Amino acid sequence: MQCVKLPISVTVEINLLLVAVTVSALVTRLYGIHFPKAVVFDEVYYGQFLSLYMKHVFFIDESGPPFGHMILALGAYLGGFDGNFVWNRIGAEYTSNVPVWSLRVIPALAGSFCIPLAYLLVVELGYSHSSALGACVLLLMENSLIVQSRFMLLESVLIFFLLLAVLSYLRFHKAHNSSFRWFWLVTSGVSCACGIGVKYMGMFTYFLLLGLAAVHTWHVIGDRTLSHGKVVVQILVRFLALVVLPVIMYLGFFYIHLTLLYRSGPHDQMMSSAFQASLEGGLARITQGQPLDVAFGSQVTLRTVSSKPVPCWLHSHKANYPVRHSLVVSSPPRPVRHGDIIQLLHGMTSRYLNTHDVAAPMSPHSQEVSGYIDFNVSMPAQNLWRVDIVNRESDREIWKTILSEVRLVHVNTSAVLKLSGASLPEWGFKQLEVVGDKIYKGYQQSGMWNVEEHRYGRSQEQKERELELKLPTHSDIKRNLTFMAKFLELQWKMLTVKNEESEHKYSSSPLEWITMDTNIAYWLHPSSNAQIQLIGNIVNWTIANLSLVVYSLMFLTYLPRRRRKVEDIPQDTWEQLVLAGVICFGGWAVNYLPFFLMEKTLFLYHYLPALTFKILQIPVVIEHLYIHVLRSPAQRKAFGGVILGVLCSVYVSYHNLSPLTYGQPALSSDELAALRWRESWDILLRKR
Repeated sequence: MQCVKLPISVTVEINLLLVAVTVSALVTRLYGIHFPKAVVFDEVYYGQFLSLYMKHVFFIDESGPPFGHMILALGAYLGGFDGNFVWNRIGAEYTSNVPVWSLRVIPALAGSFCIPLAYLLVVELGYSHSSALGACVLLLMENSLIVQSRFMLLESVLIFFLLLAVLSYLRFHKAHNSSFRWFWLVTSGVSCACGIGVKYMGMFTYFLLLGLAAVHTWHVIGDRTLSHGKVVVQILVRFLALVVLPVIMYLGFFYIHLTLLYRSGPHDQMMSSAFQASLEGGLARITQGQPLDVAFGSQVTLRTVSSKPVPCWLHSHKANYPVRHSLVVSSPPRPVRHGDIIQLLHGMTSRYLNTHDVAAPMSPHSQEVSGYIDFNVSMPAQNLWRVDIVNRESDREIWKTILSEVRLVHVNTSAVLKLSGASLPEWGFKQLEVVGDKIYKGYQQSGMWNVEEHRYGRSQEQKERELELKLPTHSDIKRNLTFMAKFLELQWKMLTVKNEESEHKYSSSPLEWITMDTNIAYWLHPSSNAQIQLIGNIVNWTIANLSLVVYSLMFLTYLPRRRRKVEDIPQDTWEQLVLAGVICFGGWAVNYLPFFLMEKTLFLYHYLPALTFKILQIPVVIEHLYIHVLRSPAQRKAFGGVILGVLCSVYVSYHNLSPLTYGQPALSSDELAALRWRESWDILLRKR
């Protein structure tokens, strides 16, 4: 036999343009990211959560899901950050234990890879490599995107996942017979989940993609060449990849978040007692070993289920309202059950919780609640309360420590003990007012209470009973909430608990973003004029706005004419133009218009995802005009000269603003004043 050696050949295609723009992006985003070695703008915000991650301390950030924080924490972990830094002011110098490069490298890499993704996206939309290169050049020299990529911030990470999600879906849609087709669909679903996990703003693009996928799925249903089985499979796979998978991943982000943050922290009191007791330290340390069942004679602390406006515990003082017009548990303990009548005795003042048909001081429509004392005003004590366990499983449910949500109903007046939300004046020590509400209806967290601390003694002897109260007691409480219970509570708090919004010096309205009438000072050198400003490339923003107008005019011109069977452009070109409009124009609209409905403090950086899609619209419009509108060679030549002039202007604008983008070199006051191209820009000048 004769052995024949078969040649093995490997074909590798390298897109040199794609390589070049990727390298350029890495240079513009990664160059000197260790400078300044000081806290830059919102690094003071994200850094606090970073330190808590490093120390495994629980926190809640109502602004968004935890995946973005975890990405930043990954950089900190890889850099060996121990979490020990006080994030208290912008401009604070980083200490030697803070790995500045590691904290900023992941956002910088994400911002860098947005450029090749933009290239591939324009090509996937059916436009030329020249147009794709033009989009990359514009994004490369967009100062605002560079600034936002170079620090420990999340917008560049968000934009990366949004572009990847759109690109992956388009590749899935067009790769009808490719073996990688389903891979791209799954990648799109994963990217959507990651985008939403970074910031809730990612939902805008996700809904846009879902709408596009729904239209394409509708076309699949109408495709008579496919069997019923294949249509069902197509629908099911799309649903699993674009709906089920993102939901599972979203839950996964919170699972990892809650697994990492197992220690008690500063945000505990926003959560329920059961949630707090599941964390290491804090309430868990206080309640360790306490009995589960509340009994007649128990000593307890009562907390409202509601955390609004702040967490509140039922307590009293020895002080009285302004004048206006030792317990032992039986053996065995007798548990308190749903429907039982009880008295609540305040340990420090030995007064029973009481309410009369007398107006509360701050809420006259409700009854006053007090610790009863006889002022000889012919009002006998009315201190009996009925226990109503709201989350009971049976009508004789035992009152459980931490776990039971209890409504206390006054026997004489049927008023419900609740938090009014008002604060008492000076004579009431500015405490939150507790009242008896006679018109209480439905489920209100302000009228729900749960036991946190719980002790009791059985001995008849005072000294022995005091010793019993200090020692670990009889039965322990199962504090291990299920993940879903913790997730649902945390998600609800994130959506409902809001910090007080205050006007910020650099806050702005969406109308100011379109023409970039605003900016944000990110950092100022303590002794020179060196500074970093979030200011965009004004030429980019101008031609991007113009491209939106031109696209709208083209679309509104073509649409009625095609309805009249006047086809100015081929069908394929029309479909290409519509798809590009859905992605670029639609991507801008869904990431911009919702901000007009938001009641929150807004900043210029909220516009950056919309800006990215708007810039991608520019080469789409230019190529369409060049090929399908301009007919003569002379027109095209003149148009090419205009495009070249615009690109030069983009570079000049980028170059002039670079000292404000990179923070160096420091400019003189006159040079800075010359860069104030708009009166509304707040460029900081240090007078010497």
